[in-house]
Order: sequence, then structure tokens, then C-alpha cells
Amino acid sequence: MSLAADFERCADLYADNVALCGPDSSVDYHELRENSLRAAEWLSGTRSADDRSRIGLAARNSSAWVIAYLGILHAGAVPFLIDASVGDSELDRILDDCSLDLLLHDRDAAHDSIHALPGLTAIHRHLGERRHLLHPDTEVCRFTSGTTGKPNCLEFSGRAVHAAAENWATGTGMTADDRILCCAGLSNGLAFNTSLLSTFLVGAQLHLSHGLPTSGRIRRLVAGAQATRLVAFPALYDSFVRTGSSRADFASVRVAISSGAPLRADTKRQFTELTGVPIGNYYGVAEVGPLTYSTTSAAESLGCPLPGVNIETRGSDAQDGAVHVRSASMATRYLNAPGLLESRIDGNGHYATGDRGRMVEGQLVLTGRSNRMINVGGRKVDPVEVGNAVSSVPGVEHAVVLEVPDQHGEPAVAAVLVLREGLGADEVRLRARESLAAHKVPTLIRVVDAIPTTVIGKPVLHELRSLFDAGPS
Repeated sequence: MSLAADFERCADLYADNVALCGPDSSVDYHELRENSLRAAEWLSGTRSADDRSRIGLAARNSSAWVIAYLGILHAGAVPFLIDASVGDSELDRILDDCSLDLLLHDRDAAHDSIHALPGLTAIHRHLGERRHLLHPDTEVCRFTSGTTGKPNCLEFSGRAVHAAAENWATGTGMTADDRILCCAGLSNGLAFNTSLLSTFLVGAQLHLSHGLPTSGRIRRLVAGAQATRLVAFPALYDSFVRTGSSRADFASVRVAISSGAPLRADTKRQFTELTGVPIGNYYGVAEVGPLTYSTTSAAESLGCPLPGVNIETRGSDAQDGAVHVRSASMATRYLNAPGLLESRIDGNGHYATGDRGRMVEGQLVLTGRSNRMINVGGRKVDPVEVGNAVSSVPGVEHAVVLEVPDQHGEPAVAAVLVLREGLGADEVRLRARESLAAHKVPTLIRVVDAIPTTVIGKPVLHELRSLFDAGPS
């Protein structure tokens, strides 16, 4: 069954239920189907260099985004879901690298943009021969930052997308009574896997937010939607804790979902203490979809595998090994990096995540990254281990550990810190030595007011590295 047919079934089952509430409109399942079919009529006229049109969707969360996405599927085309925040040069690179025929966007209209669908404009592309041909099973493409110096375009079959949504809904107990407030961009795996098809499969309501997700604004949206689930990146939960949220702010919420970047243990604990709402930690990998889920108070646990997921840890130490995963929601390949994804999957279909961890009573605990070690004089240093040790020093609000070259050009352990008033870098070094070997203690430290992050809450590493260009601290 195709993804378009999936949604048709949902629209028949839940026709009169409210399906979607966005900043621009609110529609039931019947209206959402009718609007997406009208969009499909317009999109069906898109010219293609092969049998299926490739349509990029780079816009903020809105009803128009969801209607366009469903319209692309109904038109028999392939949606390429692009982060709305990407810069113009990166967007141009994606358009060319993936041979897109059309771009739907909500940016300031360019000279070659035309009115397309309500809330969106379009840019047609004039293409010759395709650089890379789509896999016959591909129904959706999404992007992940890759090790190749460009965004890697992941191809997903309809079966994989359906499996991710169904297994998430089943594994986390979603029902038609749920009202999901999604504060993450729908092109991102956190939102795509937890809040789009999964919502529709059970007949629930999807409430969308776009723009700057300030804590006050999201509190108002929670109250207005009477949301039962909140989906957001860790930075928003940090904000709730800083501003002193209360149970009254989240009276309707049964669970908060977090992923995309590490969630601070203190944030998880304090948010639940303040609001009474557990945070569901979700571990996923872009290439294989959602893998685990947990609302346990144990900060180190990422929970049990979701349905359709198998996790193995491999190495000489059975209690701490390389994490390999297999799921029903795995991508088929990278469209623009032939052979790369396949090289990371073994003969049994397990993908090498690059993480290290162990299984404890059926739950996954991550202990570091196996392929991001810092080589200090021939000795390997795990930045995750160092980051955990530095973060445990009282007064360290936020810490990012990374590799930078020292004055001789050799790899060095560096840290960028946000500190409470009165705490200095030398004191952090001294306290870190209590739990770390000498060669693991950061030799280079910069103290900042705030860590620069991407829209999903991950540190912007090139900005952090630039802090060390002036030399040692």
C-alpha cells in the first residue's frame, strides 16, 4: 500500500475528526483529503525528466506544508523534505545535487517564483539528464548532514515510512484522543516520525507551531490546543526549566517527547518535578528511524527497542560495544552518495550507528561515540565521556567538548562552557581531574554566555572551533 493510499484509508476512517490545526487553518480529515487532492491536480502538471517528478518542500510548519506533502504523494511524485532554515547556497546545492523539478517554499518570492498553492510559492527547474536515479521503491526523501561535506539525501520506501509511524504509535500508546503539539520542523526526523503519519494512522489531532518556540508562546499553544503530547527539541525544555514552568501550564499534557540532541539529565528531572509531566526520551538515527523510547526517570536510559527494532552491541567488552541496529523503517540508500549507506550495513541488515553503548535489562544506555574519538598523543579520548565529567561539575550550565588543533597543530581536547557566575575555567579543570585521566582533561577552554546551536538544538561546531583560532586560553 502506498503512502497516499495510507492517508486515504485514514480519511475514510476518521472523516469528521479534526485532523490538523496550524497557524493558518484547521481542517478535519475529510477537508484535509479534499485540499490535498486539489493540490495534487496542480502538482500533476509538473514536468519531469523521468517517470516521477521530484518536488522539494522547504517551508515552516503549517497546514499548507501538510497539504502540499500529501498533494505530492497523491500526484505520484516524490517529496524531498528540506529544512526550512537552510541557507540559499545550501538550498541551491540540494536542488542541483538531487535534480529537483520544482521547489515549494514560503520564503520571500524570488524573481522566478510563481504562485502555487495557498501559503506556498514555487520555483520550476529546467533540467537535463538526472545525475542520480531514484530507487523504484522510493516514496519520500529526507536529508541528514553527512560526512561527505554535503547534505546526504535519504531515500525511503513507503513501507519504511509506514513502519516508522505505526511502530511509534504502537510502541508509545498513541490513540485517537491524543492532541499532538509539534514544535519541531516536519522535515526533521523527530517530527516526521512522531507527529505526521503516526497521528493520522490513529485518527488523532496534529497541532503545529512555527516561528521562534519561546517558552511563553508554547505554553499558550499547549493551553489553546489542550495538547496531550508535546514534541520539541531539548533546548525548549531547558527554557521551560529556566523560566519556572508549573503543572498548571501543562495540565492537559501526558508526555513530552524529546530528541535530536542530548537532553540534559538535570533538565529532564527538573521539568518533571516542576510540571508533573514525564519526558519521553526518543533515540533515533536518521538512516534507520525511531529506535527506542522511554519515560523512565533514569537519565542514562534511552528505553527499550520499539516494535520492529533490533539492537546489538558488539566488541571485545560485551557490556560496552559498538551499537548496531536493524529496523523496519530503514532508508534504502543515499540518493546522492551511491554505495555509502550500503557500506554501513552488514549482511544481517544491521546499520553501524557510530555510537557505543550497552543493553541493561533490555534498555539501551549510550556511553559514547566510537568514530569521533580524539587522538591525543596516540591515546583515544571520547568527547562524550569528557563532556559528562565536565558537565557534572557544580556551576557548569552547559559544556561542549570537541577536538581543535593546539599551537603545534596537534589534536587537543577543547571545551566551550557556559558557567554560573563565580566559577572559572581553572576551577573546572581542577574538578574534572577528579574523574578524568590527565590526558582527557580539556587543555583549551572558552567560556561563553550561550552555546550557538542549530534549529534542532545541536551545537554549531564550526562556530565553536572558531573560538580557538586566537590560540590557547
